Amino acid sequence: MNYHDKKFRPISNSENGETSEETIFLYQQEGNILTSEYSGGKILKGHLIGLVDEEGNINMRYHQVNTKGILMTGTCHSRPEILENGKIRLHESWQWTSGDCSEGESVLEEV
Repeated sequence: MNYHDKKFRPISNSENGETSEETIFLYQQEGNILTSEYSGGKILKGHLIGLVDEEGNINMRYHQVNTKGILMTGTCHSRPEILENGKIRLHESWQWTSGDCSEGESVLEEV
């Protein structure tokens, strides 16, 4: 699976997460290396880097600065689902590596 030049928007997130429907991710992929810049909602600027496996699963790390001016970091594992319209939905399990180190789940859909 190739995520190059695809945009994603969260449709749900755990209460302890910072992304929202206002957050837009632009994915870039070279080989199995995935990167993204993102912003919107509570996030002023964020970046992620990850590795994509043969099934399209993504193992990533992220860092972002929120609207409170706090730098937050975390890890995330995303599992893709192909929707009937051909778009990608990502089911994510994540954990902060800063702050309270809590865990959460989110769902992103290709815009």
